Amino acid sequence: MNQRPRRNRKSIGIREMVSETNLKIESLIYPLFIVDGENMKIPINSMPNCFRWSLDLLIKEIEICGELGIKNFVLFPAVEDSLKDKTATYSYSSANFYLKAINTIKNKFPDFTLMSDVAMDPYSSDGHDGLVIKGEIDNDQSLPILCKMALSQAEAGIDIIGPSDMMDGRIGAIREVLDDNNFKNTSIMSYTAKYASAFYGPFRDALDSAPKYGDKKTYQMDPRNKKESLIEAELDELEGADILMIKPALSYLDVIQTVKENTNLPVSAYNVSGEYAMVHAAAEKGWLDYDQTFIEVLTSIKRAGADIILTYFAKDFANLKH
Repeated sequence: MNQRPRRNRKSIGIREMVSETNLKIESLIYPLFIVDGENMKIPINSMPNCFRWSLDLLIKEIEICGELGIKNFVLFPAVEDSLKDKTATYSYSSANFYLKAINTIKNKFPDFTLMSDVAMDPYSSDGHDGLVIKGEIDNDQSLPILCKMALSQAEAGIDIIGPSDMMDGRIGAIREVLDDNNFKNTSIMSYTAKYASAFYGPFRDALDSAPKYGDKKTYQMDPRNKKESLIEAELDELEGADILMIKPALSYLDVIQTVKENTNLPVSAYNVSGEYAMVHAAAEKGWLDYDQTFIEVLTSIKRAGADIILTYFAKDFANLKH
C-alpha cells in the first residue's frame, strides 16, 4: 500500500499539524442576557449555566470572560411586560436599561466587541419581531421602528448591529440611517437565513419573548428551503451587510456551507439555545460526554464554513483552553 492515511493520524503532533479545521476563541461570540436591577443573577431553567444578569454582576462576568480570552459578546435584554407596547417604543427610549448597559460596558471594556439585537419581540406586547396590524406582521411599517432601535444602539456605542427580525429590506434601511447619522463604521451582522425553528424554545424562556398568538413562519424561513438562503444572502450583501448569519447552526450545516460558497463576506452561525440544551440534557443523563460533544458540535459548524460562531458553549470552551 503506497497510501496509508493512518500515517497522518499516528500521533497527536501529526494530527494537530494536518488538521483542516481549527477552533479558536477569537472566532466565538458569547451571548449574554441582561435585566434591569441590581445584584441579580437569575438562572434560566432550560439553559444550564446561563443566567439573566443585572448590569453590576454582568460587568464582573464579562471581566471573568475577558481573563479567559473571550472578547466578543452579544447582548439580549429581558424586558418587563409593563414596558412593552405594540410599537416597541421602549426599544429606543433614553430610559432603556439595555442602551445604558451597552454604553457602560463599552466604556468599561473599550477593546471588547459588543453586538446587539435588533427586533421588536423583546419590546413588543405582541411578541413578534415586526409590527402587528390587524393580525398581520406589516413589513414596511416595521422598518422605521427597527431603524430607530438600531440608531439608538449605535449611539450607545455598539460595535455590531444584529438585525434578527427577518423583515424584507431592513438591512438597507438600517445601513442608510446609520450612514446618514455618521455611524458609517458601525457594522451590521445580518441574520440572513433565520429559520422558523423548534430549537429556539429555551431562548424564548430566557427573554419571555414568545409570540402572544400565532407563529413566526410568515417572516422566518421555512426549514425545508436551502436555495432561498441564497436569495436572502444576495439581498443582504447588496443592502450593506458586513457579515451574513445562519441560524440555527447544527441542523443547517448544509445552508452554512452553501452560503459560504456563494459569498465573499464572512459567514457566522448561531449555535442556538435548543442545540445547547440538548447537549446538556444528554450529558446530565450520562449518555454523552459533555466536553467532547460540544467541541464536536462547534467543530462541525466551523468545518461547514462558519468564520464566526455565536455559542453558549464559549465560556466552557475557553475554560478548556485556558
